[in-house]
Amino acid sequence: MAAPRVPAAPRGGADVWAGLFWLAVSLGVVWAGRDLGIGEVAAPGSGFLLFWAGLMMSGFSLAILWTAVTAGGPGLAALWAGARWQKVVLTVASLAAYAALLDRLGFLLATIPLMLVLLRGIDPVRWRIALPVAALSTVGLWWVLKRLLLIQLPAGAFGIG
Repeated sequence: MAAPRVPAAPRGGADVWAGLFWLAVSLGVVWAGRDLGIGEVAAPGSGFLLFWAGLMMSGFSLAILWTAVTAGGPGLAALWAGARWQKVVLTVASLAAYAALLDRLGFLLATIPLMLVLLRGIDPVRWRIALPVAALSTVGLWWVLKRLLLIQLPAGAFGIG
């Protein structure tokens, strides 16, 4: 009597598509780094970091592809199972509104409401925690960017920031 046949793990699926996507992105990064000029280790060119980072990304994506093809994995639909679409839409809409209002309101007045929406809407945090975290993290980031790193941030119509 023959041993029962065990079905093979499905090949392909989500990991194969992810590996192919990141391989394409990494090859684009390698290409961009090569176009900018790699230079040498002693005198690196503008594309040195891009080129080598792209090669590392290529290696990682090939490892994902190899694992997906040899071991199988979940299907593409498994990526979206259990997704909380309302929170995804809220995040995308918040970031779009932030991008639209950043120049008009300025960094400080636009970032604090964004942080509040994200803290309260995505994974709700009590107001007692959300208000100081939004204000202090925004002001702290503003101070680092504006004062320490001397990066010009939008001040908005009110000139705050």
